[in-house]
Amino acid sequence: MIEEILLLAAITLIPALELRASIPWGFFMGEQLAWPVVVLICTIANILLGWIVFIVMAPAFSFIRKWNWFDKTIWPILEKTQHRIHPYVEKYGELGVAVFIGIPLPGSGVYTGAFGSYLLGLDRRKFVIANVIGVLIAATAVTALCMLIMHGFVGKESWTAKLFLKIK
Repeated sequence: MIEEILLLAAITLIPALELRASIPWGFFMGEQLAWPVVVLICTIANILLGWIVFIVMAPAFSFIRKWNWFDKTIWPILEKTQHRIHPYVEKYGELGVAVFIGIPLPGSGVYTGAFGSYLLGLDRRKFVIANVIGVLIAATAVTALCMLIMHGFVGKESWTAKLFLKIK
C-alpha cells in the first residue's frame, strides 16, 4: 500500500502529467487503494508541488540572474512583459491562475501556473489560493471523467460511444 501511495505521488510530480495522469493511474492500474484515497493523495501532492515550485522560483531566478547574459538579455524582456501584463493580473488575479491550473490540458498545471504567477508578480497568498482552487478544479474534472469511464458511460461498449461514434 505504501508503494502505491509513493508511486501516485511520484507520478503527480512529473511535469506535464501531474494529477491528470496519477488519478487515472490510481483508478485503473492501482490495485490496493479506493478511488477517494487515490484522489486525495494526488490532490494533496499536486497542491504541495505548486507551493514548492512557486517558493523555489525566487532563489532560482536570483541564481540565474548572476549570469550576466541572462541578466542583460532575458531579464529585461521578462520585466517588460510583467509590467505590461500586470493590470490583467490585478484584474483577474487568483481566478485567472486557478482556471489556468485547473484546465486539464497539456501545458497547463501547477508547474506552468507557478512559473507564470511568479514571473507576473502574483503575491504568494494569491498564488496559494489560486493553486488550491485550480488543483481542485483539475482533480474534479479528471475524477469525473474516470468515474464516467469506470461506470461504462464512456468507452467502446457504452451507449454514449454507440450514440456519438455510431458503433454497432
